[in-house]
Amino acid sequence: MPVRYNKLWKILIDKKMRKKDLQEAAHITHYQMMKLAKDKSITTDVIGSICKVLDCTPDDIMEFYD
Repeated sequence: MPVRYNKLWKILIDKKMRKKDLQEAAHITHYQMMKLAKDKSITTDVIGSICKVLDCTPDDIMEFYD
């Protein structure tokens, strides 16, 4: 099922964070950040790390669509 991470980018803007800041804080790789930028699937571990850093839930950062 296709996924979008537009909500994640909005949160980063609201928190005045750069993608690089998130990458470092969540301890995720450049490759994983590229997958996010291209709306590709990522593991639940990565989603969990991002949510922990941003103090949010998966619904807050991603959405599935048809």
